[in-house]
Amino acid sequence: MAENSLRVRSGSSGKGHPPSSPDSQPMHAVSAKGTPLKGEPVQIVVATDNHQFELDEEALEQILLRSDVKDKNVAIVSVAGSFRKGKSFLLDFFLRYLSAGGAPDWLGDENAPLEGFSWRGGSERDTTGILMWSEPFIVKTRDGEEIVLLLMDTQGAFDSESTVKDCATIFALSTMISSVQVFNLTQNIQEDDLQHLQLFTEYGRLALEANDNISKPFQALQFLVRDWSFPYEAPYGAAGGRQILEKRLLVSDKQHPELQQIRRHISSCFDKISCYLLPHPGLRVATNPYFDGRLKEIEHDFLEQLQILTPMLLAKENVVLKEMNGQKVQCKEMLEYFKAYIKIYQGEELPEPKSMLQATAEANNLAAVANSKTLYTKLMEEICGGEKPYLNPEALHVEHTRCVERCIDLFHNTRKMGGPEFSQSFEDKLKEDITEAFENFSKHNESKNIFSAARTPAVLFTVVVAFYFMSGIVGVIGLETIGNLFNLVMLVFLLLLVTWFYLRYSGEHRNLSVAIDQLADMLWDNMLSHVYTKLAEQGVKEALRQQGLPVAAGGATPRRQNSWAKKDA
Repeated sequence: MAENSLRVRSGSSGKGHPPSSPDSQPMHAVSAKGTPLKGEPVQIVVATDNHQFELDEEALEQILLRSDVKDKNVAIVSVAGSFRKGKSFLLDFFLRYLSAGGAPDWLGDENAPLEGFSWRGGSERDTTGILMWSEPFIVKTRDGEEIVLLLMDTQGAFDSESTVKDCATIFALSTMISSVQVFNLTQNIQEDDLQHLQLFTEYGRLALEANDNISKPFQALQFLVRDWSFPYEAPYGAAGGRQILEKRLLVSDKQHPELQQIRRHISSCFDKISCYLLPHPGLRVATNPYFDGRLKEIEHDFLEQLQILTPMLLAKENVVLKEMNGQKVQCKEMLEYFKAYIKIYQGEELPEPKSMLQATAEANNLAAVANSKTLYTKLMEEICGGEKPYLNPEALHVEHTRCVERCIDLFHNTRKMGGPEFSQSFEDKLKEDITEAFENFSKHNESKNIFSAARTPAVLFTVVVAFYFMSGIVGVIGLETIGNLFNLVMLVFLLLLVTWFYLRYSGEHRNLSVAIDQLADMLWDNMLSHVYTKLAEQGVKEALRQQGLPVAAGGATPRRQNSWAKKDA
């Protein structure tokens, strides 16, 4: 990746050109006619090591904000698809056509090497991020308007270093930016190609927030089927492509709903969809490691179809201008769209696109979690739910443990995709959810405890009685000021007691009722519980003395401390 980036950024413009030094002039490729090919491939979207993408604004500004192009309407032709399928190779023929001004002999000398975007044979990827040709092509339409035509190359999808998110982001970005997206395929349009196209375009449509299924967020999609091997079924070219495309995108009642949905989705995303079938360029192109793009080594059928395809996309009468909401876009405006789109994909607002296996495995494991949680809820409802009587907390915890074991066994025994390591996080989540559910069941069970329910009025009443007697005592000894203060506290707690009864009866102002309960719990935990414990200990000691038994520190006989209750029973 780093080597390719260096080559592109430093001014290399094709095969066999070494990177230039910072002080040297950029090296220019040579066109088929022997004249210098102006420009070089510039990386405008850079792939980082942590699978993020950054926009090289400076490089993009040098292309889009040139004085001779910035105020002109723009058309952008992008080529995207799987890696090592000849995207850059195709774009270099587009460069030849545009550099020759669309002349009839634009293919040029058959001995001239193919130059422009970096390409090479082999099985390893060569392009990363998104590249744009640095020299905009100014085309004069039939109406006499001068427009700007830009060519864009993209990182190939599904190589060994790219995640699903990488592939979706690059394809979605190029589709959002381009006016014509060439979807480069080999041999046929297969079902997995349509599935990937659905994923990538939906990722782009989600970024554009175009989810009304009415407006079409993208412009032209050109399926380009390379190495078409069945000319006896459909001839090479646009006519054969139309024939194949109609079959592949046909929606019928006999299809599974999933297949129908994929085809409807793709049709709803683009204003225009077409297809072109290209023959194989020849074995010398595919197997010769030293092939450098010379026409004499390419099959005649391929060159013949290329001479039809290229003008079909790039001729002045066929150029598709970039539009946003029905309005033509100028070069200077396109810069702002680049910035806005890359910012969307750098953020965390969009969901993470996943492989089909990962998405299926997640759904499978989530279903197993849901079934296990349902079983836990059902079992616990039978134990302590609804109108079931109050259950001792220790007994409730024992039942909870038993239910958890059954639920975990159900989760383990459910067939799940992804393997044990993938399922571990879902099992952990299941345990967290069960723990939370148990807390709710414990609270519900505690609410049935008569003593717990009566704690608040008992505490408040105890405080009222205590301050009543204390005010009388201090009044007898002449401390009337303190007695009046005790009477005031007694009246406050009496008012709280009456208020609590009213709130429980009416069901109103639940927050106030909870606050009174919390005050009562605090008084119980910090004061009254200790008093009641002391009184209980004193009562036990007095009972033991009356029976003539020795009293230990805990209030029972030393040897029979743990068994006296059993004996009495």
